[in-house]
Amino acid sequence: MRAQHLDKTYVVAGKTLPVLEDFSLIVPTDTITALVGPSGCGKTTFLRLVGELEQPDRGSITKNGKEEGPISYLFQEPRLLPWHTVLANVELVLRPFGADHHERTAKAMEFIELVGLADYAKFKPEQLSGGMRQRVAIARAFAYPGRMMLLDEPFQSLDSSLRWSLVKAFLRLWEADKRTTVYVTHDVQEAVLMADTVIRLSSRPMRIIERHDIDTPRNDRSLGDPAFIALQAAFYT
Repeated sequence: MRAQHLDKTYVVAGKTLPVLEDFSLIVPTDTITALVGPSGCGKTTFLRLVGELEQPDRGSITKNGKEEGPISYLFQEPRLLPWHTVLANVELVLRPFGADHHERTAKAMEFIELVGLADYAKFKPEQLSGGMRQRVAIARAFAYPGRMMLLDEPFQSLDSSLRWSLVKAFLRLWEADKRTTVYVTHDVQEAVLMADTVIRLSSRPMRIIERHDIDTPRNDRSLGDPAFIALQAAFYT
């Protein structure tokens, strides 16, 4: 995916608010690119432009053939339908794609099992913990046949141990079905453990300060590795 020379300005209370000015970024196909920057710098606006929920004032976003079509989203909140069961929340995203009910249900259960919630398939969201609801959201995002994934701080509101278990659940599914992924986070540790590329961003209007490509296989990454300690430190200087 290639974003070229994007401009996006909002008008708030009669005043112009430039969020993106001449912003360009290349996201390699079937990789995870993490965007790390201060609150309000324009990260979510960029995701909305990539997802075609908004249009830029200027510039273009070009996707290759594999990335064209539906897009999977994973938000900070699970955004589950409270009147549906876990199974129905995952199965419903498959309904527009033509499979019969039995096939959709079987496919949905595959993803529910992969995030460790097979025993909770008939539960409603209100009966689940926050971490379990986010697992359902992860299963739903992968069940949906989007060829790109957009993540907007999906693990941010969770405690540390739960966050890392969800990161592992996400990566396990992603390694089995790689999709071009743009991931917004404030957590540098999360970014260096998950991403192939970490982009450090400025305050608004958003620009790229640094780009770090990480070649170390994910299974070999450790936050205690001197190279990763130095990388994390670079984001706080």
